[in-house]
Amino acid sequence: MKRAHRTLPLAAAGFATVLACAGTAVAGTGPTPTTDQRPPASSAPSEAGNPLTARARAAGVCSDAYQIGTTSYAYRGTEQIASVKQFYSPDCDENYGYVWVWKSFLDKGINFDLQVGVWSYDRETLLGARYEFDTHNQEFWGNGADTVDDCTSGDGVLTIPGEQGGYAARTSKRC
Repeated sequence: MKRAHRTLPLAAAGFATVLACAGTAVAGTGPTPTTDQRPPASSAPSEAGNPLTARARAAGVCSDAYQIGTTSYAYRGTEQIASVKQFYSPDCDENYGYVWVWKSFLDKGINFDLQVGVWSYDRETLLGARYEFDTHNQEFWGNGADTVDDCTSGDGVLTIPGEQGGYAARTSKRC
């Protein structure tokens, strides 16, 4: 049975599990991708984030997108349940949020709601946000965010109906 569409509170974007900012760099002028950062030739989804997957294409992620900043992790108690990353596309001049839900959590058979996007510190809001409700998917991409000139972080929140709050993570701040 599908749950009615509802929005997740933006207050959830101010998570308790945010990593401290570790250095800054301008997303649009960040490091040039190394061979390891270039998109893989396959379209298989992976924890590393692959902009060539069907779900990435459905979100409009540009194929040259590569990770910028740190990877952050969402925890449910002491269990690591998801990783969050931020990607940058030089060709499209956009940033994207990315969430990968760990198989160990998915194996529990729990459906959840997921929010992913790019947090803009300059605008104090989540941009490029995408929401999925009552899902059991593993890979989630945000929409493109015109935030290259902003200080940003990749941002994700996994919410389980019936549980208080959400399980959130935010990557390092990039300026």
